Amino acid sequence: MPGGREAITVRVASSLAEVDGAKWDACAGASDPFCRHAFLSALEDSGSADGETGWLAQHLVIEDADGGYLAVAPLYLKNHSYGEYVFDWGWADAYERAGGRYYPKLQCAVPFTPVTGPRLMVAPGVTGEDADGLRRALAAAMVQVAEKLDVSSVHITFPTESEWRTLGDMGFLARQGQQFHWHNQDYADFDAFLATLTSRKRKQIRKERARVADIGLDIRALRGAEITERHWDAFYAFYRNTSDRKWGSAYLTREFFSLLGERAGDDVVLIYGEADGMPVCGALNMAGRDALYGRNWGAAANFKFLHFETCYYRAIDFAIEHGLKRVEAGAQGPHKIQRGYVPVPTYSAHWIADPGLRDAVARFLIDERLGIEAEMTVLAAHTPYRQGDP
Repeated sequence: MPGGREAITVRVASSLAEVDGAKWDACAGASDPFCRHAFLSALEDSGSADGETGWLAQHLVIEDADGGYLAVAPLYLKNHSYGEYVFDWGWADAYERAGGRYYPKLQCAVPFTPVTGPRLMVAPGVTGEDADGLRRALAAAMVQVAEKLDVSSVHITFPTESEWRTLGDMGFLARQGQQFHWHNQDYADFDAFLATLTSRKRKQIRKERARVADIGLDIRALRGAEITERHWDAFYAFYRNTSDRKWGSAYLTREFFSLLGERAGDDVVLIYGEADGMPVCGALNMAGRDALYGRNWGAAANFKFLHFETCYYRAIDFAIEHGLKRVEAGAQGPHKIQRGYVPVPTYSAHWIADPGLRDAVARFLIDERLGIEAEMTVLAAHTPYRQGDP
C-alpha cells in the first residue's frame, strides 16, 4: 500500500471486460449494488452504455505490485449529457455559443442511475490517510486523463458526502441537489409507519391503497431467480411505454434486463402486477445492504394511484419486511413528500479546464445551492409526519 513514498500507477480500462470482477467488487463493497461489476457490466455488454451510445469506458484501476486492486473508479468519455440526472445542458450551451467545445467530457458516474454511492472506491483493507490518498489519486488521474484527451471537463456525480468534500478540497466545484427518501424507524409494519403521520395524510394513503386494491390486481415482490424472461419481456414493454411518453427514447436495451437478472441475483427486486394472468405493471428496484433503490417503472394501463402503490408503498412494505433502513425512490418528485419521503441532499463535483467557464459555473453554483437549501427547508416543514416524528 502506498504510504506517501511510492509512485502510484493508474491503469485506464476501456471496458469492464478488462477488469477483474471480484477485485473490482472488493473495492466497491456490498452496500451499493450499482457500483458493482454485475450492474456496470450489464450496462456495457447489453449496449446500453458503450461507445456507440456515447458512454466510452475509461475506468480507472490502481493496482499494487502483486496485481491486487487498491482503488477503482467508473469513468466514461461522453459526447452528450443524457442519462446523468445532474443537468449541465446550460453550461454546454453557453460555452459553445461563446465559441468553446464542451463535448467530449469525462463523467465519473453510474449511467442512468441517480443514486448516491461511492465513486472513488478503495480496497477494504486500506484505511485512514492511505485511503484518502488513493481517492485523491483517482481524482487527480481523472484530471490527467482529461488533459491528455483535451476534453472540457470532469464531472463526478452522486458521490458520497465525504468524497464530495475531498473533491472540494482538491479544487473541484461543489454542486448540491436534492432527492426524497423514506426512512425506516424500525417499523413493525406499514400501519406502524402510518401511525406516525397526521390523521389527514394517514387517511389519504389508506384511501389510495384501497382504490388500487379494488382493481383486483395480484401485485407481488419478485426477487432474483423468481424473475423469469416472461417477466422481463413484460417489464421491458412497461419501461418502453414510460420512456416513450416522458423522454422519447429508452436508454436501456431489452438485453440489459436479462443480463441484470443473471448477474445481480437477489439484488434485483421487481414489484410486478397482473390481472387474470396478464401483466399490468412493474417497478424495478435494486436492494443494497441498507436500502431499497427504486429505478424504473411502467404500466400497461392507467389506473389512478397505481404508480404510488407500486413504486412507493410496496417499496416501503419490502423495506420494513426485510429490515432495510431507507427507500430511495429515484430523482425528482416533491409529491413524494406527502407519501412519507423527506428531502435529502445529493452531491456532485466538477473540474472545468477553461478558467472563464469555470468562474461562470462557480458563480452559478453559489446561487443554485442557496436556492436548493432554502427549498429543502421549506419542504422539510411540510412533511406528513406528526410533530416529533421523522
